[in-house]
Amino acid sequence: MHDEFLATMEDVHQREKLASILTWIQTRYPQLEAVVKWNQPMFLDHGTFIIAFSVSKQHIAVAPEVIAMKQFELSIKEAGYKATSNLFRIKWNDAIAWDLLEEIITFNIEDKATVTSFWR
Repeated sequence: MHDEFLATMEDVHQREKLASILTWIQTRYPQLEAVVKWNQPMFLDHGTFIIAFSVSKQHIAVAPEVIAMKQFELSIKEAGYKATSNLFRIKWNDAIAWDLLEEIITFNIEDKATVTSFWR
């Protein structure tokens, strides 16, 4: 599903960086469903939102929902990423904080284990 989205990205470096994140998530969390909604690659667990990504010329935006952003606010800042209340940005030349991504995704999976709606 994400391959179609990746094919729309013209910059090879950017496409490879986002692909590495998406592939890592699919490998680490094979139970998650990979979808594209609102032109954003995202992952769902039992129909509920876990994490999404969007791209711009400057960065990859990582959107795990506000509750997860609050939970990991300090870790996101310590990783050197700029953030809003809804997302944080990984610049194209930034290193990927794999441990942070794992903590956020695992938190959302566990926190939303009984959630039946798409959003919290």
